[in-house]
Amino acid sequence: MSLRDLARELYRAQQQVERLEKLLLAAAPEEETAIQSELQDARAARQQLQKMIDGRKDSSSLPRRF
Repeated sequence: MSLRDLARELYRAQQQVERLEKLLLAAAPEEETAIQSELQDARAARQQLQKMIDGRKDSSSLPRRF
């Protein structure tokens, strides 16, 4: 996956986290547990994508030849 594709996926994941956070604020008490679980998964996916992007950035700055 290219860096551009990863950035797009990261943006979508950030939007999903923000949407779930807003939904959680307005949720009824019986819905909170399910939304919190989904929010936790979305945050984990966002963090994984961020680490993938950071890894791509770090490795691209290394020289390819010695």
